[in-house]
Amino acid sequence: MLVPGNPHQELAAEFRGIKRPLVANLVSGAGAALPGSNLIVVTSAVPGEGKTFCAINLALSMAAEVDKTVLLVDADVLKPSVASRLGIEARAGLLDLLANPAIDLSDVLLKTNIPKFTVLPAGKPRADSAELLAGGHMKQLFDELAQRYPDRIIIVDAPPLLPTTEARTLATRAGQVVMIVDAGSTSQGVLTEAFGTIKDCKNVMSILNRRSGILRNYGNGYGYGD
Repeated sequence: MLVPGNPHQELAAEFRGIKRPLVANLVSGAGAALPGSNLIVVTSAVPGEGKTFCAINLALSMAAEVDKTVLLVDADVLKPSVASRLGIEARAGLLDLLANPAIDLSDVLLKTNIPKFTVLPAGKPRADSAELLAGGHMKQLFDELAQRYPDRIIIVDAPPLLPTTEARTLATRAGQVVMIVDAGSTSQGVLTEAFGTIKDCKNVMSILNRRSGILRNYGNGYGYGD
């Protein structure tokens, strides 16, 4: 992971390149902030493509920006792993916030020892998690997160697109969507189907993950090897 003092300079450089178009999309040509563009959903076609790895490292790289703060939201509520990968013990989180309006957002946000980097964990598992993520309270939360602090970037680790419906709903509410593609296992047919589920999203980019060799630009996507 990209943490202060981490010796993986190549990985850091790769994520700098990956984040730059996303940061550029935060403002219009006139320099004004684009509404909702600071809400970025990270997803994949199927499980196992490195989605959470990319979401965490993208968030950490974004937190290195001089004038930005970052909130990483674990919305992969069926198989949450953000907190465990970061070594954070989380008792409550997103699902608890959506299920109980009495809980304040500040009660479930977790500060880290990395400046300008905060985590909203998935919360306690619930049988109605799909309904909660698709509900109006989730939309209100997204709007609040995106609008309350104009300098904040929200990175959402969403579920995979094809096995679930939650990610599709989350993607339609985001200003930017990043699709993680495993270079070694994702077939063209699966990828085409996944992109089809978010065809109405205005700004979709992709990261080609686990690709060895020299980096190449693939149109609207970026490749790197982890």
